[in-house]
Amino acid sequence: PQAATSFDGQPGLVAWQGGQALYPRFRLQTAEAGEFTCCDPEQGLTLVLSFETSGDTLVARTRLESDHRITLHHLAAPVLPGPQMGAEILDFAGRWIGEFQLQRSPWRTGVHMREARMGRSGHEHPPLAYFPEAGASNTQGTVFAMHYGWSGGHVMYAEELADGRRQIQWGHATGTRQSGQIFHSAPLYLAVSDQGLNGCAVAFQRLVRDHIVQWPEPERARPVHYNCWEAVYFDHDPAVLKDIATRAADLGAERFVLDDGWFGKRDDDTSSLGDWNIDPRKWPEGLTPLIDHVEACGMRFGLWVEPEMVNLNSDLARAHPEWILGPSDQIEGRQQRVLDLSKPVVRDYLYRKLATLLAGHRIDYLKWDHNRLLPIGNAAQTDGIYALLRDLRTAFPDVEIESCASGGGRIDAGILGLTHRVWLSDSNDASERLRIQHDAALMLPAAVTGSHVGPRHCHTSGRVHDICYRAWVAAQRHMGFEMDPRELTEDEAGVLRDVTQWWKDNRDWRMAADILRLDSQDPSVIAEQQLAQDGSRFVVFAGRAATSHQILPRPLRLTALEPDATYRVELTNREAAHHLSRRDLPIKQGALTLTGQFLMQHGMTLPWSFPDRMWVVEGTKL
Repeated sequence: PQAATSFDGQPGLVAWQGGQALYPRFRLQTAEAGEFTCCDPEQGLTLVLSFETSGDTLVARTRLESDHRITLHHLAAPVLPGPQMGAEILDFAGRWIGEFQLQRSPWRTGVHMREARMGRSGHEHPPLAYFPEAGASNTQGTVFAMHYGWSGGHVMYAEELADGRRQIQWGHATGTRQSGQIFHSAPLYLAVSDQGLNGCAVAFQRLVRDHIVQWPEPERARPVHYNCWEAVYFDHDPAVLKDIATRAADLGAERFVLDDGWFGKRDDDTSSLGDWNIDPRKWPEGLTPLIDHVEACGMRFGLWVEPEMVNLNSDLARAHPEWILGPSDQIEGRQQRVLDLSKPVVRDYLYRKLATLLAGHRIDYLKWDHNRLLPIGNAAQTDGIYALLRDLRTAFPDVEIESCASGGGRIDAGILGLTHRVWLSDSNDASERLRIQHDAALMLPAAVTGSHVGPRHCHTSGRVHDICYRAWVAAQRHMGFEMDPRELTEDEAGVLRDVTQWWKDNRDWRMAADILRLDSQDPSVIAEQQLAQDGSRFVVFAGRAATSHQILPRPLRLTALEPDATYRVELTNREAAHHLSRRDLPIKQGALTLTGQFLMQHGMTLPWSFPDRMWVVEGTKL
């Protein structure tokens, strides 16, 4: 939409030249192969709208070219009409240890605006929204969905005009670009479904897994992680960490990640970011002896880094204060500041430091963190991190990279095109994770979503959860451990080994499966069905997050099965069924043979359980 045509809503382009606002009148010049070129010769502007398919999504982009240098405030990706049959807008809020909080807003006259201005896609405003028609649920109804694939902050307008017309716009966060002559939107990924939210969710899951992420070893099974952060924090002792590695491998871990605290003089979070040299006090022989031990245990080695950040108490900040982004008197986040990655000299420094580490050690994996917001919105910062990651990926194509940003603060298709896994949340509380994973499945497949078994006594919530519950929640996604294995009792270690082995036995098909959110009539139950690509098998995870209002469990309907097919259905963790269950349910006695029609129309009645428990049901088509 153009302001020059007296459009009374939000225009798709807001720009200035020489202090004067521009009001272009674009006219279509050419249209071919999904690309539409529009020009305003009087103002020297060319606008190109392009469309292509990627998997089951449509990808839309905008390019703006100017004959003169202009200042851009807002450039929308191709603007789309909002659904006239839609009743509400589903988008996401969140915070640290509380990511992907689904929220619903009604369509109404005016602008529904979401904007992330602080340099990340963000906990607070993930660049993802769903637009269901009235009556749509997880499993049925017409739904439209959009994802803006950019990591540096974004804006969304969902606007209803007074005459009833609706429009939806996405773009970079307003006013965050430098002046120039050529501008691009990020790709806007579009999905539509007549099978409820799940149809769009599956389109995005497949997009991320099969088209966006560039896997270093596509045929390699996803390895079980061990991360030492919540076991030792900054207290690195080589002998202790070798012992922990041995125990982790015995539990089934296949990759050992050494977290924060290995470099500079990093005894807490107040110093040494930017000084990417191994701390000789903690590691007098370097990291190689630990790497040797990890590999002798049958695991690969990973390392935590946070290259975009710097502490004032660091050799780097003392040598180059001019490399720090923002004012000198800015408010710090987590005792740290941000390096200005728009500067080539900063990117060159970071590349040399990381390349030296990777070339000098057998490092299979980088956990790449980003633990504060930017002091000022700056799209050039995101362009800089993309450039640094591209250079590292080119030089070290076999290294896998995880995107972590205080947990899930930077999750989008832009960063995932250069990384391979996301740390969904710093919360290892199983109940919180159950909900976060469920809602994040509206975009993320299991293969990229890290989920770890945390400590018995959760460090972020204070709750204590049973090892079975913690293990099965982690097993829903890309599984790992983060507790101190020395705290486990023999029984707990046995449970964890068993669940981990189950995960390994099923990972090949499950890491390529579709995650389908189920419509539970009991709000205390959060349930999903993971369906194999060929439809031959499925697993249902039904987590009880609270006490039910009623005594008897309500049936849980499955979805996307073949109505006339017959399935063998079995409760995987049947031994967990409580003796207080008031009914002698057949599924407690052994495997059942049921039709797809029965499972989708009547559903399964699972045993009664206390809160903070998980039922796991496997199904195989006969």
